[in-house]
Amino acid sequence: MIKSCSLVLALLLTGISLAACGGEAADGERGAPIAVPADATPAATTPAPAGTESPTGADASIEPDQAAEVAPRTNRYRMTDAFRFVPTEEGIAEKAVLLTFDDGPKDEAVLRSMLDTLDKHKAKAIFFVNGYRVKQNPELLKLIHEREHAIGNHSWDHIDLKKESEETVERQIGDLQAEVESLIGEKPLFFRPPYGSGGDVVRRIAKNHGMLYMTWSNGSLDWDRSARDKPEEVIRNVLEQLHPGANILMHELPWTADALDELLTRLTGKGYAFIDPGEIEVDVTR
Repeated sequence: MIKSCSLVLALLLTGISLAACGGEAADGERGAPIAVPADATPAATTPAPAGTESPTGADASIEPDQAAEVAPRTNRYRMTDAFRFVPTEEGIAEKAVLLTFDDGPKDEAVLRSMLDTLDKHKAKAIFFVNGYRVKQNPELLKLIHEREHAIGNHSWDHIDLKKESEETVERQIGDLQAEVESLIGEKPLFFRPPYGSGGDVVRRIAKNHGMLYMTWSNGSLDWDRSARDKPEEVIRNVLEQLHPGANILMHELPWTADALDELLTRLTGKGYAFIDPGEIEVDVTR
């Protein structure tokens, strides 16, 4: 009897001990810290690439971005007194023409058509704009600039500047310079007087504003009644007057836009290249 009681008591004590051990194991599995070897090296932090912002904030050692420098102009062509263009050195194509478009920006559909055609032929142009139209359509001026064409000054109101006072001429030219700069961050480098009518005063004021004064040497006559709604007439007029270094005058007109693809195709077929306005020498000291 005594042996039976001792056996029962022993079994009870063993069960209590095992239950207690099981509880400690469960707690230890959930909450015990993970041991780290004393000689373990913490994982290295990969530094951010130079010039990039740290995810936790900007590196105090990084200087603020500097204003981008304007790339120097490469003068491949210069303008003659007859408003034609000649190479500045040997090896540059003599058979080349400058494309220009006056009196915009005014019609988005026409302008986009012209820009797309110019892109197709990898050609750049000068768009001689009027101030009152820029005021009406600032987004179109920005579009021309974004498509990497040159902006030219064609006066604010498209009036005959040769008949105006010096004060008026200054205002007509200077106000447009300021307006264009406020929209695209740079001033025009080229000036064309409305109707090709200038004179000494107009030339001097244009030069004072750092612009190359020009009229043209090849008139498309797209503004004339004889060419209205007749793209083939625009093409014929340009080709009849074609010469190396031609300074071609056109306008932002629907029939000119319609003529442009065929005109540029024919010019290329005749071996002509297109002068990039960014490669024209702007020497206002002459």
